Amino acid sequence: MAQEKRDYYEVLGIKKGATEAEIKKAYRKKAMEYHPDKNQGDKASEDKFKEVNEAYEVLSDPQKKDKYDRFGHAGVDPNAGFGGGAGGFGGGYGGGFEDIFGDLFGGMFGGGATQGARRKNAPRKGRDIQQGMTISFEEAAFGVKREIHVTKNADCDNCGGTGAEKGTSKKQCPKCNGTGEIRTTQKTPFGQFMNVQPCDNCGGTGEVNENPCHVCHGSGKVRKTFKIAVDIPAGVDNDSVISLRGQGEPGANGGPAGDLYVILTVLPHKLFKRQGTDLILEIPITYTQAALGDDIIVPTLKEKVSYKVPPGTQSDTMFRLKGKGIKSLHSIKVGDLYVKVIVEIPTKLSKEQRKLIEQLGTTFDEEGYQKRKSFTDTLKTLFK
Repeated sequence: MAQEKRDYYEVLGIKKGATEAEIKKAYRKKAMEYHPDKNQGDKASEDKFKEVNEAYEVLSDPQKKDKYDRFGHAGVDPNAGFGGGAGGFGGGYGGGFEDIFGDLFGGMFGGGATQGARRKNAPRKGRDIQQGMTISFEEAAFGVKREIHVTKNADCDNCGGTGAEKGTSKKQCPKCNGTGEIRTTQKTPFGQFMNVQPCDNCGGTGEVNENPCHVCHGSGKVRKTFKIAVDIPAGVDNDSVISLRGQGEPGANGGPAGDLYVILTVLPHKLFKRQGTDLILEIPITYTQAALGDDIIVPTLKEKVSYKVPPGTQSDTMFRLKGKGIKSLHSIKVGDLYVKVIVEIPTKLSKEQRKLIEQLGTTFDEEGYQKRKSFTDTLKTLFK
């Protein structure tokens, strides 16, 4: 009767609210402990094994577990009216049991080894490749087409990728008759079970290669270096990644090739610094240009332009040239060029130059130096 059953959490030795991973781990441990192969003729272990499997069948199923947590054994009892019972141990092993028993006991319950053999011959995508490429600042800004040399596997020309010597072919494995599996039966207290393992003669492929290719030694693959065109779009930056579909390692069993990921390194520029799509440029100007104003030549990435520096320009003043930056990688937007002027004071003066500057200095009053005047006023206030 349902009310006579032990709590399923207690059976597995875990607490209510245990995670899926904790439930699975506990089940593995208990199944190993009470498995009939380890306890032949032990009726108590046989009953425990059934109990452990019944508990796992409920707690590993989210819907059944939810009903069990809310209503107890009645929630998973088909005779209690809640719908969909645990099914009991006699109902057979579901997908979860096959996977676990395949790991624990080498495929004694069938599904795990069979699926493993099938997976061995299933189409598989090739491995992805990563490779670096260094480009100039201008190439990153405007885009460029380059070639990259990639060394990867390719079908052997001698055997056409079959792995068998030219003029020969692989043969059906005589041990497994091309199935890739060896099946044996085993009697247990629960009845007769089939044990399925990958064939040790062909490695689960179903074929044997009696005449391996002398070039690729039976692998069907050789290493080759390829030239691959890379179209680098305008606006890429340092560590940008260009993805080239299907240019990675070839797939297996008819599977697609992997991808090639080109990781870019952008060399620094001698004049410009980059901030996103904007450019920063520092230009030194003379004291005279700053005081009187002047037309200065400003380089951009494409050309030279003229810019009017207004009279009285202070050092570190920033001017903006709209649309003279770098195109956005993901839109048609173009950044700006910010020009920072640095007023350079002469460091070597002749006697005549020094005298002229001193004379000029006597002609300026404090109103001509607004920042100095503000600083002086603040000092007077602080130390009055």
